[in-house]
Amino acid sequence: MNRDPHNHITDQELLDRYYADGNKEWLGILLSRYTLLLFGVCMKYIKQEEEAKDCVQQIFVKIITELPKYRVTYFKSWIYTIARNHCLMRLRDQHGRPVQLSETMLTDWDDEPGKRRHLEKDRLLELMSMALEELGKEQKQCVILFYLDKRSYQEIADLTGFTLMQVKSYIQNGKRNLKLLIERKTSNS
Repeated sequence: MNRDPHNHITDQELLDRYYADGNKEWLGILLSRYTLLLFGVCMKYIKQEEEAKDCVQQIFVKIITELPKYRVTYFKSWIYTIARNHCLMRLRDQHGRPVQLSETMLTDWDDEPGKRRHLEKDRLLELMSMALEELGKEQKQCVILFYLDKRSYQEIADLTGFTLMQVKSYIQNGKRNLKLLIERKTSNS
């Protein structure tokens, strides 16, 4: 049985509705989709269930206060970054008690290649988000639906009213333009 009566609405559509009318119900639906993901991220770092649950609640509050300040394009990536940063800050701020770091956390964050890799990924996501905003409306819409929302060509055609050939063209050209925009941005930095 389907418990979510809104599962036909994409994350981006929920975000757009929230940005359009400020109704926190849209945000609530969106956050409920990612509760388990956030809990998983918190457990990965914090390792204690009750503390991880507290972190999830604090992250929800942060998302609710920060989201109106930004035009978020890829919600899942954005909240994952917020959750990870929140947990890392919490670990850093725990002065009185020893922090249990896992082997992967140590290799990922304590060595230079790991730090560099994470910083590069974050920078690439930031550049991709900026480049996505520079695409034409049709290309941006089709690229988001295809790559981020994992929709098929046919689903995109049905949602947008474009023909299958237009959808394929917008995705192909959008992907090429994204690559060019990102390359231009990285060469300028």
